[in-house]
Parts: sequence; C-alpha cells; structure tokens
Amino acid sequence: MHEPLTAAEYKAIAANIQFPTNAFIDGAFRPANSGKRFKTTNPATGETLAEIAACDASDVDLAVAKAREAFDDGRWHLQSPGERKAVLIDFARLLERHRHELAVMESLDSGKPVRECQTVDIPDTIHTLRWHAELIDKLYDHTAPVGWNALTMIVREPVGVVGCVLPWNFPLLMLAWKIGPALAAGCSVIVKPAQETTLTTLRVAELAHEAGIPAGVFNVVPGGGKEVGEPVGMHMDVDMVAFTGSTPTGRRFLRYAADSNLKRVVLECGGKNPAVVLEDAEDLDLVAEQVVNGAFWNMGENCSATSRLIVHAKVKDELLERMGAYIREWKTGDPLDPENRIGALVSKNHFDKVSSYLDSVKSEKLSVAHGGETQKGIYIEPTVIDGVTPASRLFQEEIFGPILSVTTFNSIDEAVALANDTNYGLAASVYTASLRKAIKLSREIRAGIVTVNCFGEGDATTPFGGYKESGFGGRDKSVFAHDNYCELKTIWIDVSDRSVDETIR
Repeated sequence: MHEPLTAAEYKAIAANIQFPTNAFIDGAFRPANSGKRFKTTNPATGETLAEIAACDASDVDLAVAKAREAFDDGRWHLQSPGERKAVLIDFARLLERHRHELAVMESLDSGKPVRECQTVDIPDTIHTLRWHAELIDKLYDHTAPVGWNALTMIVREPVGVVGCVLPWNFPLLMLAWKIGPALAAGCSVIVKPAQETTLTTLRVAELAHEAGIPAGVFNVVPGGGKEVGEPVGMHMDVDMVAFTGSTPTGRRFLRYAADSNLKRVVLECGGKNPAVVLEDAEDLDLVAEQVVNGAFWNMGENCSATSRLIVHAKVKDELLERMGAYIREWKTGDPLDPENRIGALVSKNHFDKVSSYLDSVKSEKLSVAHGGETQKGIYIEPTVIDGVTPASRLFQEEIFGPILSVTTFNSIDEAVALANDTNYGLAASVYTASLRKAIKLSREIRAGIVTVNCFGEGDATTPFGGYKESGFGGRDKSVFAHDNYCELKTIWIDVSDRSVDETIR
C-alpha cells in the first residue's frame, strides 16, 4: 500500500496539488491578523511553492482562547474513550487516503526524497496515530492499598492546552509523535510548525477536522520562532509545551516556562550519535549497510543519525571499503525521482552550515574516505571523513547533514569513553558478536536509545528520547509519551463508619 509511484506520477501530483496557505484556528482557515505572509520554497529548485500566513502573538492569543474554550466545555476530552478512539481511527484513514498527496507535499516543502516520504514517513505517521488511538480505551487508572477506612483512586486527566513546536526535518512524523498522544489524552493543541516546512501540518489539520475532531481542538499557527514560538512558550494559558528541535531553542522554552506559568515542558533535542564497531563484529557487510543507512537517511538531517563511527582499528579499513559499495547505492538528485535517496538540504542557510564542515577536512588535514563534494543547488553527497579525533568539531558538533566522521579505538573502555565524549546522549549503536560485550556497552553508553547490531529507533511501542543535552522532561512514542500529556490526580475518599465509632464510644 505504501510502495512508491513512478517519477512521472509524482510529478503529475505535484503539478496539480493545492497548497493550504492560512492558519487553521477553531476549525477553519484564516489569514494572519496582520495580513502578513512569508514564502515557502522548494529547496530542490528554489521556486516559491506558496505564501503562508505569517502569524504573531495576536494569532497565538486567538488560537489559545479557542483551544481553552474547546477544552473547558469538554467537547473533546469529555467524549468517552471509545468515541475519541473512533474519531482518531477515522483521522488515520483519511491520511491513508491522501497518502500520495501528503508524500509529494512533504517532499516539495522539505527536499526529502519522495520515496522516503512514501515508504517511511507517511506509514509511520499513520501507525503512530492509530497506535495512540487504540491505547485510549486500554489504559486503566489505579487504586492504592490504603486500608479499609478509605478508598483512593489515582486517575489521569488531560493536561489541558498543549503547544506543539515542530522541527523541519520530519514535519509529518514529528507532528504525529506530538498530537497522537496529546489528542488521545483529550488535550487541545496549538501546533507551531517549522517555518521551512508548514504545508503538510496545515493539510493534516484540515483532514483532522474532516474526520470529526471538534473545532478548537486542533489549531495550527504558522510563523517564525520569535513571532509564534516565543508567545506559545510564554503564554499564561498554555499548560504544556512539547518541543522537538535544537538544544539552544529547547533551552529557551525552559526559560519561557520559568518566566510564565511554570508550564510543563518536554524537550527532544539534538544528538551526536556513535556507532561502535568492535573487532569481533561478525558480518561487516551488515554493519556497513546499517552504518550507511544511519548516517545518510534523510540526508543526515536527523537527531538520531549515526554521525560518529567509532571502530576498532583492526577492522576499520575493511569496513570503510565495504561501506563504499553501499554508499554508491545512495544516489543524489531530484527528490521527486524515487530512484534518488539523497535529496536537497532543507535551505540554503542550512546547506552553508553543513558544507562549512567540509572546510574542516582541509584545515584539520583529515582524509576523505568517501564523497566530500557538493552538487549544483543545495545538495551534498554522502561523505565519510577518516582520522577524526575528539578535538575536532566534526566529532563534537551536531552537523545535521550527510557527513560521517570516523575515529578508531583499541579497547572496549576506550570505545565507551569515546562514545560518551559528547554533551549529547540521544542514540547509539553497538556491533559485536558477544552478548556480554553488547550488554556491557549498552549499559555504559549514556544514551536514551541503544541498538545492537542494527541502526534504528524502535517502534511506536518504545520510548524515544535522550540523556544530557538531548532531552528533558519526558519521552516521545509509547505509553510513556501518553503520560506526558496527562496530569496525575489522587482522590481520597473516607469510607470509615463514623457512626459505629461514636456508638462504641
């Protein structure tokens, strides 16, 4: 069902697509109060796709007021779990029906290869929404063992109005990671999409309303970080912010919470993720394939991307040679051609930032094992840099592009030290034939996700998030994500028979 179409079919969809251009507030599209607009462009061609409402604090105020009204009157969270579940399942069905349109829109807006949008992002988005929908009527509240004279209930209640602030690298999937559990819990949401990638969020909001999510429950306010993100973070009537993006921006949302109403904040931030390959790794072809996929999937614009290959000195040369065969399969070019696996970077500014790391190769006198070139437009071919030391910015900084650094080690303790030599702690991979070593490294590497003999992020059932500067306050995905959007309430009921006590006295 999610197999890619041909390039001609995708281009035909692109030629006829209708882009949403206004904010979505209280169940309807509306221009920004100021009348201002900003351009969203196709990074692969530079052409303008649409001019979108450039909202500001006044639009945020309206969206929050409508979201609060929807929450307070109970039009969503007071529906039975089964009723909310049915609406979200219908919502997922609508996304399925429009999957080709959404894949093309995502590719045009972000530069992502349409093949990945079609085969990964869209199905995972739909699955995430269905998973949280199915969870709604399967979560039980609790009682506590407090004795015969009281009954204590421990219940979940929706946190209220939630600001969901999204990154540009996975617009649809990160939207689902936020609104899936938030809507399942009964919250009202205000979504602030990244300014670079707004289109699919607006279209999804329209489909959500069509599916039966009530007006005011799902709102989208496009615009810049200063104009929209900060007002959401500072708003006294927003109960929570769920953010995915850079660590510096995540810090700002913590400050906004401290300076406003101490709203709950859940942050999923950056990563500098190691793949640790031990000398005893059994299948170097498998390792090569997985490391290449981890490094270059989504052009490396992925917070959990494998950006550091930490490999035993005895197997490094053979592994790099085998990686070359897989890298050749990662063709770079037009994102709407399903043969291509590397598309354009999201913007010229981001291209300039990522390509600047290639300058470090010369200044630090490093070796380019594969790639190392840019292409016409804002394309960077898959690149592997050998001889990188922990002192290098290639080792320490989150590049967020298709550049993999290679560092060698000679002992397991050295490998662990190198893996942990970062301010981040999101993900890691370990490759070894020894179960004992796999467990040792998985325990000792300071990261929220560790995969063994593969690259991955788990699935909808497993929590996603990191240690240190990679995360704060909670996790995406799984039942743990649902708990982010709920308050926990204790209800203590005195059931002691006071009349009996008085008669005895």
